[in-house]
Amino acid sequence: MNVAALPEEAQKYINTLEKKNRELEKSYDFLNNAWEEKYSVLNTSWEERYISLEEQYKLLLLHRFGRKSEKEIIDPNQKLLFGEESETENKEETETITYTRKKPGRGPIDESLPREETILDIPEEEKQCACGHEMVRIGEEVAEKLHIIRPKMWVEKIIRPKYACTFCEGSGDEGRPAVRIADVPESIIPKSIVTPGLLSFIIENKFVDHLPYYRQEKRFERIGIRISRQNMSNWQISAYEKIKPIIELFKESIRGGPVIYMDETPVQVLNEPGRENARKSYMWLTRGGPPDKPVLLYTYKETRGSEHINELTKGFKGYLQTDGYRAYDTALEGNNDIIHVGCMAHVRRKFIEAGRLSKKAGSAQEALTFIRKLYVIEDKLRNKELLEEEFIIVRRQQAEPVLEEFKGWLLKRKMQVPPSLKLGKAIEYALHEWPKLIRYLECSHLTPDNNISERAIRPFVVGRKNWLFGGSPSGMTSSCGMYSLIETAKHNGLNPNDYLIKVFEDAPRIKNPDQWDTLLPWNISNNGRKLLYS
Repeated sequence: MNVAALPEEAQKYINTLEKKNRELEKSYDFLNNAWEEKYSVLNTSWEERYISLEEQYKLLLLHRFGRKSEKEIIDPNQKLLFGEESETENKEETETITYTRKKPGRGPIDESLPREETILDIPEEEKQCACGHEMVRIGEEVAEKLHIIRPKMWVEKIIRPKYACTFCEGSGDEGRPAVRIADVPESIIPKSIVTPGLLSFIIENKFVDHLPYYRQEKRFERIGIRISRQNMSNWQISAYEKIKPIIELFKESIRGGPVIYMDETPVQVLNEPGRENARKSYMWLTRGGPPDKPVLLYTYKETRGSEHINELTKGFKGYLQTDGYRAYDTALEGNNDIIHVGCMAHVRRKFIEAGRLSKKAGSAQEALTFIRKLYVIEDKLRNKELLEEEFIIVRRQQAEPVLEEFKGWLLKRKMQVPPSLKLGKAIEYALHEWPKLIRYLECSHLTPDNNISERAIRPFVVGRKNWLFGGSPSGMTSSCGMYSLIETAKHNGLNPNDYLIKVFEDAPRIKNPDQWDTLLPWNISNNGRKLLYS
């Protein structure tokens, strides 16, 4: 149609319609693009939500039915992820490790145990040879068998004769008692049947072998001895009150080393003032002291608040290694005396968890390869005899390039992985902890992780599965004290039973506060006994 030939009024109308049509087309394109973008975002959001829920479902199945070990499954193609073989698989540099294989069968029985010889000889008539000569002993075969009887128990009957003068009835020596008798020996639990051996036996059964008092009560009944669980609990609390000065010395000593390791675990304690029985309390583990005099201190607190961290580290100057619990950051904010060090094991744990949710060789396995390289470096250097400064320099030279490459990988993958997924959370955690994760390079006493405190807290966790809860705050406080004595003794090479007997024997006789130092584990000889712990 020739628009120019139309009347002017018609031309204006047609131009107006064309203009509106172009505007409508623009609006349509805009709305269409906006809808597509919104739909795409919604679709991506729902897809991420679905993947996240699927991960949670798989994780629940793993926790319920899967293996608990954190040992990762290494993909056979993993060495190709970086275009080169890992250090442990490098064929150009091989390290030959020689060792002596242990012979199968049992080892020798401890030489310190007493021996009773039983000779099984042939009859005398069989020692006569048919040729008429007497046979000569040319050797012997020796075999050892171990006999065990019930614990040896006996009653010590203490008799204290009384003396008096029947002639003057005491009037001739008015400065002294008319009736004289020997003083009662000092005892860890006065006016009771308790001896250091009995108390040590009960405490060791509970805190080393995880045997609750109600089970010990039944064991005593089977051998004809009646000791109630309530008595045992009361003895524990009373004994703790006597040995509290040793715990105070532990607190001082723990701040005397270059590093403190900390961890905490929940525990249920009944009859806490103003709190319901179902509420969680916490046991805090602090490990420190000079490297050759380690101290393990267990402390009961009602909460998991940062104020307890300040209390337990008050006066300390050095490195504090922990997991990523945010209360540690809060407690150490503005504290220039303490350098906070992170834990690579917790980073590794999160990537292992993410890797278990996917069978494909991917990002989680790549992260674990970086971490594995760091541990290979650490293990090799720990097996070499290097001076402290030399160790720090060599470790920096070998570990820093791996750490830098790992951080670059984390930053790159952060832009590609949604933060709602397990892998995204693992990446976020690693980057948040990064400044603390690399601190271990500064000190030879530090390692990449805080596993040393996790191993120290394990005896408490195993025991908790058996006794389930603490009956009272005073009972839990005394339990922490006993754990502190036992675990510190073990880590200083002492048999915990021998150490407890020594402490329970000597503690009642100490009058001078300076004498408590003699009962610290590193000041006690093991009397030539074989060390059970190293």
